[in-house]
Amino acid sequence: MTRIAFLISGDMVAGHAQQRGDQYEFELEFAELEPACRAQGYHLEPVVWDSGFDASQFTAIVIGTVWDYTSRPEKFLRALGDWESQCRVLNSSRTAEWNMDKRYLQALSEAGIPVIDTVWADRADEAAITQAFATLDCDEVVVKPLVGAGAWRQARIKRADPLLPAEDLPPREAMIQPFLPSIAEEGEYSLIFFEGSFSHAVLKRPRSGDYRVQSVYGGVEQTHTATPDQIAVASDILAAARELCGEPGFLYARVDMARGLDGLLKLMELELIEPYLYPEQGPGMGARFAQALKARLG
Repeated sequence: MTRIAFLISGDMVAGHAQQRGDQYEFELEFAELEPACRAQGYHLEPVVWDSGFDASQFTAIVIGTVWDYTSRPEKFLRALGDWESQCRVLNSSRTAEWNMDKRYLQALSEAGIPVIDTVWADRADEAAITQAFATLDCDEVVVKPLVGAGAWRQARIKRADPLLPAEDLPPREAMIQPFLPSIAEEGEYSLIFFEGSFSHAVLKRPRSGDYRVQSVYGGVEQTHTATPDQIAVASDILAAARELCGEPGFLYARVDMARGLDGLLKLMELELIEPYLYPEQGPGMGARFAQALKARLG
């Protein structure tokens, strides 16, 4: 049986000293993917990415729930490059490097993709945030690191608020976006694709009083029936990303969209590295993933 490594971070191992509160999401996802891959002749094995494993023992490596890479992005990229000299990496190291830095949103915007309005700053300091209020013409913003995931080191700030302590803000370059009431009122849409084919969609909402949709912060998800227009917009986003990446396709992709202050549906994030694939809202997604993997590996 063909061995495929499914990369995870150490804190995704049950019983780990720093086990994450959302570790169960890895278990849910893997429980859906593993038997479907086995049915296609693939032995999908969870592997901690920084454990020093031998990549040459695998036919391919799938970047899974490696949710600690944001603290060591350079080491992670070097590792991807090393593994890619020994076997296939999916999605590729080139895709990972492009998608890891949130400035990919700027590139997509310049390519004509509707993206949530964003101000880019060298530092998340008082001057940059004050300027962002003026540029975005709003009274509340969300400040995010350029390399980050799961709402790590991001902050919601009102115009009249004092600046938060440095440890609560992005440590380096930052992106600043308007706070979107629509996320609490309507929700954030996630559309999942395998090899460019739409699989399923999810509607995510934060808990009352919060704005973060991740489950670890109390966010909830429900199955969403994506409209043809939503699928078309998401497909256009993937086509633009393939062009910018110089890649023929992506094994997996998750397109996160929300309604902007102008009422239009826009790209919030494009997840091509380690997206949670929402197996509970996507019955049969394991089989679709396994079929896409087989198509990719031939």
